[in-house]
Amino acid sequence: MLAEFNIFGVFVAPVSVYALVALVITFSFRRFLWKVGLLNWIWHVPLFEIAFFVCTLCLLLMFA
Repeated sequence: MLAEFNIFGVFVAPVSVYALVALVITFSFRRFLWKVGLLNWIWHVPLFEIAFFVCTLCLLLMFA
C-alpha cells in the first residue's frame, strides 16, 4: 500500500516521490544510450523518452 512520505515534516504524495525516482532512472538511461550510440537509431527521441519515463513510473508504482 502506498503511504505518504514524511520529508522534513511535510507529507508528500507517493506518486511525486516515485516520479522523481523514475526521472532519475530515465536521465541515467538516456545518458547511457547517448554514450553507447543507440539513441541515434530511434526515430522520435522525445517520444521514446516520455514513453520510457511512463513505463518506468508504472513499474515503480506496480512493484512498490
